[in-house]
Amino acid sequence: MNPIGNTTNSGKPQDAGASAAPASPEQRSRRDLLGRLAGATLAGMAAGAAASGASAAAPAGSGGTSNASGTSSPGPAASGPNPIVMMPAWQLSRAIHARQLSSREVMTAYLDHIARVNPGANAIVALREREVLLQEAAACDQALAAGRPAGWMHGMPQAPKDLALTRGIRTTFGTPIFRDNVPTVDAIIVERARAAGAVLIGKTNTPEFGLGSQTFNPVYGATRNPFDAGRTAGGSSGGAAAALSLRMLPVADGSDFGGSLRNPAGFCNVYGMRPSAGRVPYGPAAEVFIQQLGYEGPMARTVADVALLLATQAGPDPRTPQALAQDPVLATLTPANVADALKTSLKGKRVAWLGDWNGYLPMEAGILPLCEDALKAFPAFGVSVEAIKPPFSPERLWKTWLVHRHFLVGNGMLAFYQDPAKRALLKDTAIWEIEGMLKLSASDIYAASMERTAWYQALLGVFKDFDYIAVPTAQVFPFDVNQPWPKQIAGREMDTYHRWMEVVFPWTLSGCPAISVPVGFGPQGLPMGMQLIGRPRDDLSVLRLARAYEEERDWVGKRLPSAMMG
Repeated sequence: MNPIGNTTNSGKPQDAGASAAPASPEQRSRRDLLGRLAGATLAGMAAGAAASGASAAAPAGSGGTSNASGTSSPGPAASGPNPIVMMPAWQLSRAIHARQLSSREVMTAYLDHIARVNPGANAIVALREREVLLQEAAACDQALAAGRPAGWMHGMPQAPKDLALTRGIRTTFGTPIFRDNVPTVDAIIVERARAAGAVLIGKTNTPEFGLGSQTFNPVYGATRNPFDAGRTAGGSSGGAAAALSLRMLPVADGSDFGGSLRNPAGFCNVYGMRPSAGRVPYGPAAEVFIQQLGYEGPMARTVADVALLLATQAGPDPRTPQALAQDPVLATLTPANVADALKTSLKGKRVAWLGDWNGYLPMEAGILPLCEDALKAFPAFGVSVEAIKPPFSPERLWKTWLVHRHFLVGNGMLAFYQDPAKRALLKDTAIWEIEGMLKLSASDIYAASMERTAWYQALLGVFKDFDYIAVPTAQVFPFDVNQPWPKQIAGREMDTYHRWMEVVFPWTLSGCPAISVPVGFGPQGLPMGMQLIGRPRDDLSVLRLARAYEEERDWVGKRLPSAMMG
């Protein structure tokens, strides 16, 4: 990656009648920037069109859009998006801070693009009024002109997941119980995004209370896959993943208990990282000691952007007593240095490939070959890969998972179950979790924690011989958007609403950092991902491995979603 230089301009309005005057160096720099982006956009569209059997159209003639300073900029191609929305977040940040782009212009480009693309995807919900957002973007420009930049996300649009509290913006948790809920406080990660300069434009869709890896709910409906509108985007951060894939957001946050940052990333051809336990403080919350399995993390279209957003989200907070201290490298990341910070020699590192756990996990045809082909890229950056046998009984892990899931989810929703009016609004999977919790004894919970400890200790043994572990992100490709969850995989029946995602649960229980990276597309043109898991608390090492892989196999850049073709 080659970050944009820190050139600046005066910010003075241009005389509309002086079009014959020679362009200033800043204007030429800006034109060159957008011209390069337009070319990259067309290249991605051509690749996507070739894959889908369509043809990419030529760029629009001389049409353009007017930016906040009155100069003309290249408009979106007739068959594609404005180049501004195609920029990685690190590059967009540098362009805004160098005042090559105004925040108002960026907001306009994104809102226009959302208006064009979101109706077919239903990824962004609770979208705020356009004029209000443009006013907030203009205020960002004024602050920058006055020498008061807020942070690396200054003036960038952001839409938190609809499970995160957002002060003054409707937060429904995907349930009619909270259909009209408008919080008075922000979640910690939302506070930090605002402090970094983000402008909140709305929310991203999620299933009811985040239950299940299929994003649909009775408040907003279903989110559709960017590569096939008849398929699911995954979940529970499905709205975030689809919005990223469709270039409706520069970066996105999500949360993950049962794969909710990883599964939708795999289904939408983006990156999603579940950080180490405690890396990102979760709150404010009514209970801050027992809940250790569900927490938040970053999603993006590049590993550099994942790292930058993680750096913003991470670090201790007095309201969350189990939060980790900030990683000293993450703490210093900026759009200017992130590329260098992620570069390191990986020569001699080893990856353990677990695949389908020696046949225990059923897999849809085509998933394992995609992952195994992706692993063939690893020797190019000095990393060897070796298949290993399961280091722990998967049957024991499944039983341990069920107890933890029932205990934590069931208690979290118990108050709604006890209120007859609210209980009538809960979906069946929520009731199943609560009633499963009610059957547990204290001894059951303690025994499950002992099993979880045994699993963690077994993992430490694996990490004595290997630096990373790799497994598929999901056991099926994106499925019918009208199907709540897959009832069978490869002829095997799924006995719970989340059994089909069993491949992610061991890593949730471990507390280790895990990132889903794209590995390509199956026979039906649907995306898939692979999880890369690192040692406990070694988030930076996982990011560095993912970045090395990205340089070899940039699937995000190779294939644009079909929904952006015309």
